[in-house]
Amino acid sequence: MNTDWITALSDCQRDGRPSVLVTVTEVAGSTPRAAGTKMLVTADALYGTIGGGALEFTSIETARAFLDNDVVELRTQSYALGPALGQCCGGRVTLLFEPILPPRLRIALFGAGHVAKALVAILGMLPARVTWIDNRPDLFPDTLPANVTARAVVEPETALTPGHSHILIMTHDHALDYRLVKSALSLPGQPFVGVIGSDTKRARFASRLRADGLDPARLTCPIGVAGLTGKHPGEIAVAVAAQVLSLPAGPIGVTQAESVVDRGCMGCAAPCDGLSS
Repeated sequence: MNTDWITALSDCQRDGRPSVLVTVTEVAGSTPRAAGTKMLVTADALYGTIGGGALEFTSIETARAFLDNDVVELRTQSYALGPALGQCCGGRVTLLFEPILPPRLRIALFGAGHVAKALVAILGMLPARVTWIDNRPDLFPDTLPANVTARAVVEPETALTPGHSHILIMTHDHALDYRLVKSALSLPGQPFVGVIGSDTKRARFASRLRADGLDPARLTCPIGVAGLTGKHPGEIAVAVAAQVLSLPAGPIGVTQAESVVDRGCMGCAAPCDGLSS
């Protein structure tokens, strides 16, 4: 598959697919391609070429072995094309193998209010992929960080799919928040599920989750690291981002005891005691 490796690399990062970038770093004598030539290898595809033949075949095998064995460090390999690989050009090529893993943080952010906008500005500076979802397209800013994709979805809970490491919920609608929580806790992979709100909101959600046959232990509400108690949207965003960075991107079981104190639902300015079905 002789496709632009730059586009392919961007697609892999967006889709969460690991890859290995193979670069010709040094050449001597007669070689198929010049120094600087690149090729991207995934588990099931190839983008670009370093010249074909035995050199390319061997480098693809090497790259896929790195993927199979979760190799993360850079490695170089030098090949004598004639003696080692039987290629008639007979020169020598040195290749750099660069494993490129998808971002550890793959965040689904629901809600486009003041806190979410402040949070996106922070997440935009981090090694993360962020899908930002709301049912009000006019609230998204015209310009977004390169790692943030905005999606206007009439029913935001339909945008919840497996593969996210963190699901952050801060919509304008408590009933929607609950539907999102319920769906998020049912996803495989046990992503972090955090909701902006108060202890009262969590208690109400926990009661309803148990009635619906779900364990509320994995629900984090309020969200944000302990000790950062400011209620300005920017302060809340900092606390949430710090919590996201402090947690592993995998199965976790953080409860409200590990979170920041009651935020008073700054995400939507609605009283948590008014939670409706």
